[in-house]
Amino acid sequence: MFQLLWILLIGFVLGVLAKLILRGPQSIPWWLTMLLGAAGALLGNAVSGWIGVRHTSGIDWIRHILQLAFAVALVALVAPAWSRNRPPR
Repeated sequence: MFQLLWILLIGFVLGVLAKLILRGPQSIPWWLTMLLGAAGALLGNAVSGWIGVRHTSGIDWIRHILQLAFAVALVALVAPAWSRNRPPR
């Protein structure tokens, strides 16, 4: 149970950081931001394991950069599609 909460918390932090890095408004809800951040974290972990840098001595900077990069890419891809499918308020 705590692992799921941890994944969602990290996903929210990564999603918010991704939205801050991208230019312009990303009009996606907070729950989608959290899910995209969590997906970015999972993809970053998978790729870091694939290239052999998932577990290193010290802080895994490459893994964290990959997680953030995937979160930024997912938010950049999904945000325009989300706002296009929603009527203006």
